[in-house]
Order: sequence, then structure tokens, then C-alpha cells
Amino acid sequence: MTATQDAPASEIGRDRRRKEDQRLITGRTRWTDNLTVPGLLHLAMVRSPFAHATITSIDVEAAKESPNVVAVLTGTDLADLQGVCINAWPITPDQVAPTHLPMPTERVAFAGEIVACVVARTAAEARDAAELVDVEYDELPAVIGIKDALKDEVLAHPDLGTNKSALWVFDSAEAGTGGSADEAIEKARADGVVVEREFRQQRLIPAFMEPRSVVVDPTGEQITVWSATQIPHILRFALAATTGVPESKIRVIAPDVGGGFGGKLQQTPEEMIAFAVARLLSKPVKYTETRSESLVSAHHGRDQWQKLTLAAEKDGTVTGFKVELSADLGAYIAIVGGGVPVLGAFMFNAIYKFPAYHFACQTVLTNTTWTDAYRGAGRPEATFAIERMMDELAAEVGVDPMEIRRKNWITHEEFPFTTVAGLEYDSGNYEAATARAMEMFGYDELRAEQQRRRESNDPVQLGLGISTFTEMCGLAPSRVLGQLDYGAGGWEHASVRMLPTGKVEVVTGASAHGQGHETAFSQIVADRLGVPFEDVEILHGDTAIAPKGLDTYGSRSLVVGGEALVRAADKVIEKAKPIAAHLLEASMDDIKFHEGRFSVVGTDQGLGIGEIATATFAAHNLPDGVEPSIDADATFDPVNFNYPHGTHLCAMEVDTETGAVKMRKYACCDDIGNVINPLIVAGQVHGGLVQGIAQALWEEAVYDEAGTLVSGSFVDYLLPTTADTISFDVDHTTTPALTNTLGVKGVGEAGTIASTPAVVNAIVDAVRHLGVTDVQMPCTPERVWKAINGAGDGGPATQGAAMPHFEPDAEPGTSSTEGAGA
Repeated sequence: MTATQDAPASEIGRDRRRKEDQRLITGRTRWTDNLTVPGLLHLAMVRSPFAHATITSIDVEAAKESPNVVAVLTGTDLADLQGVCINAWPITPDQVAPTHLPMPTERVAFAGEIVACVVARTAAEARDAAELVDVEYDELPAVIGIKDALKDEVLAHPDLGTNKSALWVFDSAEAGTGGSADEAIEKARADGVVVEREFRQQRLIPAFMEPRSVVVDPTGEQITVWSATQIPHILRFALAATTGVPESKIRVIAPDVGGGFGGKLQQTPEEMIAFAVARLLSKPVKYTETRSESLVSAHHGRDQWQKLTLAAEKDGTVTGFKVELSADLGAYIAIVGGGVPVLGAFMFNAIYKFPAYHFACQTVLTNTTWTDAYRGAGRPEATFAIERMMDELAAEVGVDPMEIRRKNWITHEEFPFTTVAGLEYDSGNYEAATARAMEMFGYDELRAEQQRRRESNDPVQLGLGISTFTEMCGLAPSRVLGQLDYGAGGWEHASVRMLPTGKVEVVTGASAHGQGHETAFSQIVADRLGVPFEDVEILHGDTAIAPKGLDTYGSRSLVVGGEALVRAADKVIEKAKPIAAHLLEASMDDIKFHEGRFSVVGTDQGLGIGEIATATFAAHNLPDGVEPSIDADATFDPVNFNYPHGTHLCAMEVDTETGAVKMRKYACCDDIGNVINPLIVAGQVHGGLVQGIAQALWEEAVYDEAGTLVSGSFVDYLLPTTADTISFDVDHTTTPALTNTLGVKGVGEAGTIASTPAVVNAIVDAVRHLGVTDVQMPCTPERVWKAINGAGDGGPATQGAAMPHFEPDAEPGTSSTEGAGA
């Protein structure tokens, strides 16, 4: 038997440097673009320069004659092989959806759509030859922007007859979760306060570190696909479902993946084309996008207009909230893009006890890059809306913004709490997180400084921004997702294998792209089994090794995948228990397991779980009828979503003469339940904060009237560096989740969800006394200056146009909006 080892110290709650970092930072990585196989060919894509056009002809002869070109293929050549890109979340039965061919044969619907591909011996030769493909187009009118799309004057897809894809409505009165928002608003107009605003969620680009890449090798018994993807299991299903290739004949591997943020939660046209070309030529092929291609054709995020109406009593007690949303899906409906606004629908009420709520979302099609999930996926949009509105309500009532929140939030004694949107929040303590954040921030001192600056007419004014948020994450109960017409479940699978040497091999269906799964999951299993952290190996991202799984997105890896690991580990212990009893010659009832050892109660007799694994492998002395294996699998389907929360506070300085803004201080306290690895959590929060702050201050995808992405490089699409940010003060409180045995909550998206409204609230707070009630994101110096000087909020010319008013049984009309801009 193996030597007995002392039980290790507790791993959960311990700062551990990530196991995977040694590999990642020393160049021993397995990025898809690093991979090569014998006979590998390379692809280059020919993309449309027009947002909307008919393809009249494609001349490939010159490209075919180019050196080392193997083939030049069009949509017609691949018609029987390329399949379609799936829409896995049709949010209404009557959703209007165009067919999305990876390579169209007749018409392009956005600038950057693929019309041909070149196959060559090297990537450089493929790109050179792609320049020689001569495509003739008849340009068609393009519809760009949500408000123009709603008019249905120019159609993104003329054959559909409309740009309106789906109208999705939730009403608390109809659902039985609350009263009528319209009645609350009507009453408040007569004897209360009504705040109406229109906010813009600009279009963003995920801009992950590693561009997308795919290698397809059809030469074995299975077609092997390596892809820089967040969803290897879902990609395998999509390839099989849309091409007719049996799922058993497809192996998908996600090697090291350099970031995703939702941007790699996709079945991409490039993956489908590479799969088709490899099958057609019976040769392995690789495609890696350039950064310019990534910005123009990898899916975008956000892109909404929000018309919001908040009703309250004169003391600021909210009585009703109405949300009328318009969301741009782009030219096609992405794999879950149609449902992203629906995720947000359940979170506009946030941490508050609203008695009445109405939500309506009209999704539209435009001739732009398709949109889908981007870090937070619907929840950042919702949090921004309600946290901005709570500041506006506080200004209307004439109280501090924190006071208005305290008046309306759910107190810790009221958990579990069923919200007006019908969700049950299992646990939380908004008071504790807020108190800690305010202490770190020095809230009262900064308010006093703000007052001094105003009294002295300082040209540089100080503003304080608040964001008290919660989110729903850990996608989550399969039955609930089914009720929302989502095309998959919310479960996750795990296997724990005890190797003969006493080491542990763990297989998870969650697929990492930078989150630290290998480290955090090792800590969980090490604690559960009482084995050294170093003895646990995590395997993931390969459908042949991890055949079951639903992958990584929506802050689900720990709260769903981690719980599956716990349950598999517990099964290992239960399977080992009768073997331990037999070897120790004791009754099962007298066997206890603690810190990695099975012992006989009242004696010093015992065996480590590694010793049991060795004995099981040898199988020389097992109880009758017991199989020689203590390995175990588990599949966990949550009973509820997961609800982390926190309070984020931001101080911004605004130069009223130039519009320049500068972050003075940022402090936040998140409650994410029990923490597995504080070091990883801090990294997740820091990264999330920068992405949310970047939306507030810098990032915006902009199209011109013709549908050309004018922010198609990092010259024009501004990503922040460390030089653009400050050090953040971060902390956490702990209210354990009640829906998993670890008591954990998601953290991957929290910083992004919370930070954007904190920053914008701070900027508006700095200049509210000058008559400013909004600055459209990103809050550039120009936009801030225009808002201060009475030229609106600095948004585009359409800012003043009326938002549509949606009724469930009627086509969108128009109504006026109050309070937008300066």
C-alpha cells in the first residue's frame, strides 16, 4: 500500500497561485494557432466591404493561379456541406429570424460577411490570394441603428418583410408577482413622483486577447476540431445537428483559450466553413483571424435603447417601474443573442422591493455584425438602467442617492425574498456590503469635499457614484431555462478518478478560458477528499476526455460545475467506505471519514483514501459483490439561479472647462458567498471592473451611415491599459449561498455589471448642479463638455428621437420622453 500522508491544511479560502500560470506565462501554451498536423492547409476569408448587397458574380480564377493555392471556394461550392449557424434561443414562437448560412450564396447582410475562402499551403499565401478574388456586388440600402430599424422603411432582410424580430413582455400584474406598473405610474403622476429617462447602451466589442482560431483534421476515425472556444460541447452538438455528421464522429478540443468574455460563446461561420472545407478536401485545415477581422466579424455586445419610467411616492418609496427596451441583434440571431435581453428582464428590479413592474423588449435586425452575450449578458444593461434611475429619483426627491437605495432595498432579515420579477433570492446582506464599501471609500469625507468645491466654484468638480447591484448567474435550472425556450439545459457534469498511486484525476464539463479552473477546482477536490492540492489534476475542454458538459459562461463554472465536483467526490468517499471497512475488519457503521482518512471509531486504526485506491486497483481483497473501482460521476442541475451582490462606489473629477474626467477613487465590497481562492477572486473583480469602466469611459463600436465599422481597429476602438486606470480598493462580505453545498456565488461578471453605472453616476453627480442629468456613454470629454454647456448629452443626432412605446398586442408606436440629456 502507499505510504500514509498527513492530511493537508484546508485549501478552501486559501490564496493559491494558479497552477496553469506556469504554463501560460512561460510559452508552453497550447493556443489553437500554435497547433500543426501533417499536411495542414490554411484558410483566408474573403469578406464583403458592403453592409447590404446582392452578390452578382465571384471571379476566382486569378486567385486559383496564385502560388501554392489548393482551392478557392464559394458558398455555392460548399452548399451541401456548410450547414447553418443555429439560433438556440428563440424567445417567442413568432420570432422573425433569417437563415444564417456561414457563407451566403446570394446576398450579404453586414460588412465583413464571408463570401469566399482561399485554401493554400501557408497562411500568408492564402491571404495574398484572397486579395485576388474579384467579387461584384449590387449594393442595397442598409439599415443601421435601432431607431431606424424600428421604422421598417429599409429592411435588413427584404424577404422577411420587417426588421422586428421578437417582442417579449413580462408584466408583474399578469404574472401574479406584483401590481400594475401602469396604474402605479398613473397614480404617481397625480400624487407622487414620476421619473422618465432614455438611456443608451452602446455597442461593444469583446476584444479578447487571443483572436479566434480553428483547426479541423478529418483524417482520423473522428473529425477532430480544435477551436478557441468557450463551448466545446455545445459546438460539437451544433456541428452534428447542422451538418449531418454523427456526433460520435466529432471530437472538439478547446486547448488554452486566451479570453472570451462571451465573445467565444458561439458557433462561428469560420468554424463551420473550416469544418466543411476539411471534409470536402479530406485534408486538415486551419483558420486564424486577424485582429481587424475579429473586430468586424466576431460578435458584438450590448446595443440597446432603454426607455424607463419610475413611479414613487413623494418620500422616494418606489411604487412601480416600467422598462421599454429596444435591442439590436445585428444581421443575424446569434446562438443565444436573442435571449440576452430576456436575462436582463429579471434583473431591472435589482435589489429593490418594487411592488409593480413591466418589461417589454423589441429586438430588431440591422445590417451590422450580429450581437450576443458579452460579459454579464443582459445584467449589466439592467443594472445600469436601475442604478442610474435611482440616482435620478434621489435628485428629484432631494435626498442623498444612498438614502434612496436604503429606503427601497431588501433588508437582510427578509431573505429568502421573492422579487416582483418572480425570482427567489436565497441569501444576501446589502447593508453589510454597503457599510464596508462606504468605510473603505470615505463616503462622508468625499461628500464634504464635493460641497467645498461647489461652494468655491472650483473648475474641477467632484462627483460620487453608487452602484448597489445583484445579478442572476450560474445558468441554472434546466426546467426554468426550458420555460424560457432556451435550447439547452443548465446542468454540469464531473468525474473524479482515484488513480492506483493515490493521485486524483478530475474531469469537468466546464471549459476554462482564463478563470483559473485548474486551481480552484483542485482546491475543492483536495479539501473534499483530504489529499494534497498538488495531487489533483484537472482535465477539461476535450469532448473525448470530458464527454458530458455545458461549458463556461454566465458565472456558472463554480456554482454549477464546482457543485458537480463536490457531489462526485462525495460519491467516491461513499464507494470507498465499504472497502475501507472490509480492509479494517470493522462494521460500516463504525467507519468515519475525516481529512482524507477512513478510521474506526474509538481506535487509531485507519487508511488513507490513497491507500484505498491502491487496494481497489489491486482488487486482491475486496468485499464480495463490490466492483474494483471507487471512481464516480455526478451531474448537478441547480434548483435556482445564484445571486451575488455588492456595493461599488466611485469618485470622479470633472473639469468643467474641458469636459475631461479623471477617476479619483474606486472602492467596492462584493458578497459572493464563500470564497475558494481570494487571489483568483481579486483578479476576477479587477478585470471585471476595468471592462465595466471601459464601457463608461472609452469603448464604443461605431458604424457610419453605409454600415462600415469605423472603429474597426484599436486606433479607433479604445481599450484601456494600466496607465488609464487606478488601484482599486476591493473587499468582500460573506453570505453563503443556500443552493449549493459550497455556499459559493458567481464572481466572474460582478465587476463589469456593477462598475459602469457607478462611474456614470459619479460623472453626472459632479455636474448635476449645472443642469446635467445624463451623459451618454462612453463619457468622452467632448460629450461631457457638450452636456455641461447645454448641447445635450453628447450623444449622436438620434438622441432626441422618441423611443417606441411597446404594447404586447400592438405594433410599436412612439411616445415622447422626458428628462434625457442636459
